[in-house]
Amino acid sequence: MPDQAWSQFCRALEKAGEVVLSDQAPDTPLDRAEGYRYLARLTREMLYSCLDNADPDFPRFHELDLVKIGADNPDNVYLSANIRGDRTYRITGTRGTIAYFSIGSKANRYAKDGTMASTGELSDAGLTIAPDGTVEIIASAAPQDGNWLPLAPDSTGLVVRQTYLDRTTEVPGRWHIEQVGGPAEPAALTPEFLAKALQRAALSVHGTAATFAHWTRTFMARPNELPDFGQEMFQRAGGDPEIFYLHGYWVLKPGEAWVIETDVPDCPYWNFQLDNWWMESLDHRRRITVNKHTASLSGGRLTIVVAAEDPGVGNWIDTCGHSSGTALLRWLGAAEHPIPKCRVVPLEEIR
Repeated sequence: MPDQAWSQFCRALEKAGEVVLSDQAPDTPLDRAEGYRYLARLTREMLYSCLDNADPDFPRFHELDLVKIGADNPDNVYLSANIRGDRTYRITGTRGTIAYFSIGSKANRYAKDGTMASTGELSDAGLTIAPDGTVEIIASAAPQDGNWLPLAPDSTGLVVRQTYLDRTTEVPGRWHIEQVGGPAEPAALTPEFLAKALQRAALSVHGTAATFAHWTRTFMARPNELPDFGQEMFQRAGGDPEIFYLHGYWVLKPGEAWVIETDVPDCPYWNFQLDNWWMESLDHRRRITVNKHTASLSGGRLTIVVAAEDPGVGNWIDTCGHSSGTALLRWLGAAEHPIPKCRVVPLEEIR
């Protein structure tokens, strides 16, 4: 059985490569290389999640620092753990000083239909913190006193989002998870488990890549805009209910700039980021994002300039050698959600 499972896994990964070669996917050498790197990153992540960190009786929080999925936020520290909805878990840790914290239970179906619906949410607004800065959260189907994260019968995982405003001064929390009343020892590896884990990993790679490629093709219908495509699609894929998402697709010719102008609502956090066609945030070492803390406003309005070169005005975002890709503007916890005005102009016009 293991021999057959491994062969099937390898063939399924080869089929996932069809996403990189699909209709409308970019064929520049850079975009192709990033596409296959994306599949490699997904493969590494899904193997770990489905094989080495898959036991819902002995979950571990895993930082998603080596993979980028679905317009990952450069300001975020993401943690995930695999669980089951019919178990009870104790989550303990420290809140830290990072600007925003949320934890959600999810029904992850990326391998089947590209969804990851929320089955329970807890954020800063409802979090009780002890005087010494520690936190205890119970995740369960039955309501609990104190910090309670609801689980549903189809819950399969937990996702923690910790969001920086200022990376130079803020400290993220540290978190631990354990099952309440679980077995004393993990189950031994079996050929049956290995076969199912490899199958889930391969399906998750293909399903994740195909889901966000579909999103990008959807955004391509309205190039160089940041419209409201409807929040349901984003929430069904695991979005934070506190966030209003404005995704878009951008394409620029040499010497052009994408100018984005918008009012800024009163909210605890917002950010804009530039992503590649595969919806991976671009190189974090370069200027590819701006947020409430780092942006410069003029008269309460935000101007972003996406271009290959710094025009010396507005909040410049570096295209990092790309001529097209995706982008995202998030409003977190806002009562109003302004839709930006966008235009493409010659770069020399705004220098």
